[in-house]
Order: sequence, then structure tokens, then C-alpha cells
Amino acid sequence: MPRSDIYLKIVVEHERDEKPEKLADEICRRIEKLYGVRYAEVSNVTRREEG
Repeated sequence: MPRSDIYLKIVVEHERDEKPEKLADEICRRIEKLYGVRYAEVSNVTRREEG
């Protein structure tokens, strides 16, 4: 069966004290539960300043 890599950019809003890395881990866990998803990983987390 063929496999493909799909790269996504996800922008989330979160509280100041909430760590984006924790959100990213949770997103990966949920994506891996989907049928056919073998592996999900975070390649980068970039914080943006409010403005």
C-alpha cells in the first residue's frame, strides 16, 4: 500500500500560561487515532507575539 507524507500548518490561540508544545502533543495524539495515520510528529513550534 502506498504511503504519503502530508505537512500541515496549524495556528492555535491559547492562554499565556499554556505551553504550545503540550497542545502540539495532544494534536498529534488525536491525529494518530484517525484511521490510516501511522505516525504524527511536531517538527517545529513558533510562538508569535500578540498584536
